[in-house]
Amino acid sequence: MSETKKILNVSRRTILKGSAATTGAALIGGTFPMHFIKNAHAQTFRGDPGSASSVKLGFNVPQSGAYADEGADELRAYQLAVKHLNGEGDGGMMNTIKPLNLKGNGILGKKVEFVTGDTQTKSDAARASAKRMIEKDNVAMITGGSSSGVAVAVQGLCQEMGVIFMAGLTHSNDTTGKDKKRYGFRHFFNAYMSGQAIAPVLLDEYGAERRAYHLTADYTWGWTQEESIKAATENIGWETVNAVRTPVGAGDFSQYITPVLNSGADVLILNHYGKDMVNSLTQAVQFGLRDKQVNGKNFEVVVPLYSRLMVQGAGDAAKGILGTTNWHWSLQDAGSQAFVKSFGQEYGFPPSQAAHTCYVQTLLYANACEMAGTFAPWEVIKQLEGFEFDGAGNGPTLYRAEDHQCFKDVLVVRGKEEPQSNFDLLEVVKEVPRAQVEYPADMFGGELGPYQV
Repeated sequence: MSETKKILNVSRRTILKGSAATTGAALIGGTFPMHFIKNAHAQTFRGDPGSASSVKLGFNVPQSGAYADEGADELRAYQLAVKHLNGEGDGGMMNTIKPLNLKGNGILGKKVEFVTGDTQTKSDAARASAKRMIEKDNVAMITGGSSSGVAVAVQGLCQEMGVIFMAGLTHSNDTTGKDKKRYGFRHFFNAYMSGQAIAPVLLDEYGAERRAYHLTADYTWGWTQEESIKAATENIGWETVNAVRTPVGAGDFSQYITPVLNSGADVLILNHYGKDMVNSLTQAVQFGLRDKQVNGKNFEVVVPLYSRLMVQGAGDAAKGILGTTNWHWSLQDAGSQAFVKSFGQEYGFPPSQAAHTCYVQTLLYANACEMAGTFAPWEVIKQLEGFEFDGAGNGPTLYRAEDHQCFKDVLVVRGKEEPQSNFDLLEVVKEVPRAQVEYPADMFGGELGPYQV
C-alpha cells in the first residue's frame, strides 16, 4: 500500500472514530450531527480544487504512435472546450446541448485549466502519464486516449485512485463491458453497435453469399470488433474464412495480405485503426485486391471503424469503402453545425469524430459538476448516470446508468468517389436509429464497482 493510501486510511479511521463519539454526544445533547446533513461534501477527494480559483483537467492523448493523428485532433477539441467553458469564443455546443447548466464562467465558478500527457498509444505509458496528472497536478478529471487498450488501462487506474475518467476515442466492447468501471464513462459508440449498424447495408450492397477474411489489430479493440463484425455478418449469411491477428504499429502488412489472395475469400475486413488502417488498406489496394473477381463477385474491402483522418491518409484507396463512424462534420443538426463552425474558426478545418467525442465529454463532465454542485466524484457520477440530453450531434442520447455507455444514432459511411475538398472525403450512407444498436446492459459482463474508493 502506498504511503498516500496509508495516510488516507488512517485519517478516515480517525475521523470515523471521532464521528462515532461526536454522534453519541450530539444525540444525547439533542443536536443533529453534521455528517447526516444532506449534500454535505466534507469528505476529502483527489482533485479537489478547494478554495483555489481554478480547477485542473488532465488531457491524456496519443501525441506519438499509430494513433497520433487522432490524438492531435482530440487535443484541439479539448482546448476549444476549455475556451468555451471559460466564456471565450462563441460557446459552440454550449448553445445547443439541452439540458445544460453551464454559464461560461468555468466550472462551479472556477476557471478551467489543463495539463497534457502523451499516451504514446501504449497502455503502460498512458497509465504513467495519468498517474502523474493525478498525483502531481491534482487534476479533477482525466480524459483522452485513442486506443481501447489505453482507455481500459487508464479507466482502471482512475477507479483505483478515485478520479473520473471521461474516455475519448475507445471502441472496444470491453470498455463499458467486462472492464467497465464506476469512475469511467464513454460517449463513443462500440464494436457491437458498428456490427449492428453496418450489416444490413453490407447485405444490401454486396449480397448474402459472401466469404470474409479478417485482419485484426491484436488487442482488446480488435478482438471485440472482430467478434462483433463476424457475428453480425454471419447473421446475414456471410461465411468467415479466416481471422488473423496483426500487431499494432506493424507498418508493413504485406505478409498478412498475401495469404488473402489464395484464401477463397471475396471480402477483406480490416479491423485496423489510425495509421495501421491507412497502411493495410493502401497495401491491399496495391496488391490488386479490389481489381479481382472471386467466386464470381467483385472483391470488396470493408473498414468497420472509419474516420475522416484515416481516409485522408489512405487517399484514393479509401474511395467506395464502407464503414461506420460515431459522428461526421457534414451533419446538418444545430449541434454539429455549431461545433464545426467553432472548430473551423479556431483551426481552419473541420473536426474529426475523435475531436467531437472529446469535446462533448468535457462539456458533459463540467455540466455534471454544475448539477451536483460539487467536484466530489461520487456525486458527479450520480448526475451522469442515466443523464439524457440532445443537441450534441447524434440526436437524443442516453448515458446508461448500468454500464456508462452512451446510446445514440450511428452513421454508416462510404469513402467519396469524387470529393470536393481535402475534407469532403466521406458520405453518409445511412443514419442508423439508436434503437437498432441497443443491447442489454449485462450483455458484456463486468461490474461497475463502488461510488467511493
